[in-house]
Amino acid sequence: MNIYGFLQSIGIASPYGYGWLSVMFTFVLAWIVTWQLMPEVRSFALKVGWADQPNERRLNREPLPNAGGLVIYTGVLAALVLATLLRPIVIEGVLAEVLTILLGGSILVLVGFIDDQFGLPPWVRLSVQILTAFLLIASDIRIEARIFPPLDPLLSTLITVLWVVGITNAINLMDGIDGLVGGVSFITSISLLAVSAQFATRAAATLLLAALGGSALGFLRHNFHPSRIIMGDAGAYFFGYVLAATAILGSLKVNTVFALVPTILFLLLPVIDTTQVFVLRLMAGKNPLSTPGKDHLHHRLLATGLSQRATAIALWSFTAIANCLAMKLQGMTPLTILMTMLSIVALLSFTIWQRIRKI
Repeated sequence: MNIYGFLQSIGIASPYGYGWLSVMFTFVLAWIVTWQLMPEVRSFALKVGWADQPNERRLNREPLPNAGGLVIYTGVLAALVLATLLRPIVIEGVLAEVLTILLGGSILVLVGFIDDQFGLPPWVRLSVQILTAFLLIASDIRIEARIFPPLDPLLSTLITVLWVVGITNAINLMDGIDGLVGGVSFITSISLLAVSAQFATRAAATLLLAALGGSALGFLRHNFHPSRIIMGDAGAYFFGYVLAATAILGSLKVNTVFALVPTILFLLLPVIDTTQVFVLRLMAGKNPLSTPGKDHLHHRLLATGLSQRATAIALWSFTAIANCLAMKLQGMTPLTILMTMLSIVALLSFTIWQRIRKI
């Protein structure tokens, strides 16, 4: 079997075209840019005071730079710009969708960075997140409900806003230990990419996910315990927003509530984590949005005696299993699922090995 036959067997929509090469280039470039730029930004962040200080809520024992989100964003942007310049014909048809998601992501990176350094009221952050969700809807990137015909447009808008705002916050709230969100975002990005690559109509999602996956891997090289830099709200908001948007970019239709199950499975860990935190805090009479606490899943695993590394890897494994099930429900073949997971494990193992060797 030649390379084109193999690509076709694992679900590449157009193996004889050059689109898949653009996707590979985008992934590798985002990976390298983020990997190489992170140390410079870390040094600068320490000099100017862009860092989380140790306190009773945090696990770090010394100031930890929180500007990693800026590098993640830069890696994604640089990769997409160069991919556009090198393959303008391939990118041209999906440029509007890519730019819409990048615009919303850019707004959230800015708001998240301001919040990291100066603090913003919860209502400001929530208002901006809702605004960026409506930006997607205005560009026809939405979950289309077809349940109650007279109310379908309103229901579609409501479900889309709840999905985008919910996932954006869930990823941010889950960012509590080294390597957790970076690894979860990488696994989810590559799994979603494997699904979107089967459809030529989902080229925008494929390209964005390639850039996001590469950037997540490059960031993880410096974020696996012991972390040298964290992504902060800027990076977590960006990951959450882009993952939420690309998960629905493939013209998702909802005829019943169960139609959302495959999409939710891709992001099952942040959904479960945030849901249980909200329920427990409400039951305790606390405000779920503004009350800090060590009640996340990673806190519970740490309390059993697991290390930060073991906790991150355990939750990565849960994410990988949920994503395998999601890909199966999306109709992917066992070979495609196997190759996707083998690629994820190999790249994560290489990154962890590089980090430990550096230490």
